Amino acid sequence: MARPGDFESESERVTGRLRDSIIDGIRQPGSRLVERELAAELGVSRLPVRQALRQLVAEGLVTPRPRTWAIVREFGPADIADLIEVRTAFEALAFRLAAQRRTREGLDRLQADLAAELAAARAGDALAARRAAADFHETVTAMAGNELLVEVERTWRSRMRWLLGRHDDLLAMAAEHEALYAAIADRAVDRVATLVSEHIQRSKEAALAHLRGSEARSVRGIADSQRTGVQCADLAAE
Repeated sequence: MARPGDFESESERVTGRLRDSIIDGIRQPGSRLVERELAAELGVSRLPVRQALRQLVAEGLVTPRPRTWAIVREFGPADIADLIEVRTAFEALAFRLAAQRRTREGLDRLQADLAAELAAARAGDALAARRAAADFHETVTAMAGNELLVEVERTWRSRMRWLLGRHDDLLAMAAEHEALYAAIADRAVDRVATLVSEHIQRSKEAALAHLRGSEARSVRGIADSQRTGVQCADLAAE
């Protein structure tokens, strides 16, 4: 999540690559993260990989295992419920303050995030749309003009980005952000509050639907694998 031009250490670069691969769904929940294998894959020593895994454990994206490996965290319905509860309280405040304190510079940044999200959604680029959607929320937090709020947001930013990555209806999410942008620009605090509440509820429904879909695909994959195994055994018996 570093900005262009920022200096990054090797461990920060490794952390960023692993974080993105988890949030973007490239590394699936439950996938093994083995120091030796990751070091070879990324072309680095094991030390920055070890440091990266520790950081991702702290961010809530990785579950540690004994010795030199870990797994990508598997978020269940209870985890999503916890995230939604915290997000509901946090964003009710962040969006309200952003509407009250918005500046021309902040609105320009927010409009740029929204434009990037809309363009990606219309092009069917899910990865870019979800990243721009997360940028939109982080810009709103910055617009709130409360440094402590920004500090709090950093502690759960990765999990928030993971949650936003569970949205499958990219155009619907972009449309909701478009309505929120208009309400912030109008300083319509009451309208913002209503839209945020509805937005978070739909986010919860989307995340749970995505989770159910993933579980169903996993079950089908296991069943297909078992059928293949039986067929191979039958052929061998013949």
